[in-house]
Amino acid sequence: MWNDQKILAVVPARGGSKGIPRKNLREVGGLSLVAHAARLVRQLGWIDRAVLSTDDPEIAEEGRRHGLDVPFMRPAPLAGDLALSTDMWRHAWLASEEHYAERFDVSVLLQPTTPLRRPQDIERTVRVLVEGAHRSAATVSRVPAHFTPEKILRIDQGYALRPYLPSDGAHSLRQTIPDYYYRNGACYAVTRETLVEHGEIVGNDCAAVVIDGFVINIDEPYELEMADCLARRRQ
Repeated sequence: MWNDQKILAVVPARGGSKGIPRKNLREVGGLSLVAHAARLVRQLGWIDRAVLSTDDPEIAEEGRRHGLDVPFMRPAPLAGDLALSTDMWRHAWLASEEHYAERFDVSVLLQPTTPLRRPQDIERTVRVLVEGAHRSAATVSRVPAHFTPEKILRIDQGYALRPYLPSDGAHSLRQTIPDYYYRNGACYAVTRETLVEHGEIVGNDCAAVVIDGFVINIDEPYELEMADCLARRRQ
């Protein structure tokens, strides 16, 4: 519980994955991605309930083995490639309230694909949400300067390079480029009203929680290898 707010953690882990088959069961530093999410939950004593949302029996068993509750299985329509996170999360929230016979004020989404995130960043996200009275909050990272709009190029029909943005050379130095941010997937936090009643995650009152340093969000095989290497170095 956080400031009298009941907190539900949801770990989403469907069975299908095209980029990395059985991704949520793949290991980083000797632990599956699902196990990493469960270990993170155990470090957050203010979480009231933590559930795994999956359509896959093997992933469900892995979650139970590491301390996550699996009180329901995710319906097939919410487990496909085109299923929306809002629908999956809302289903998990309402199914958890029915199972536990209690109402949750806030929920955090802890995707297994960021196994090296820190507990303090999750705490910071919930603190910003609750104490700032925001509708939602999300962790973000700064976009590297060479990936910003000022540095992006296009190739025209004659195969010549052209700047994506009209430029007079004012941003040839990265120090002059403004800061841009992207959602790194480490944590999302929402109020019940925002998600359950309005079906939103990132709306017009989503607070940014900036994480300094590199955050790995595993989507491609090389990112899995990189995360495993970093995890073993930490050990």
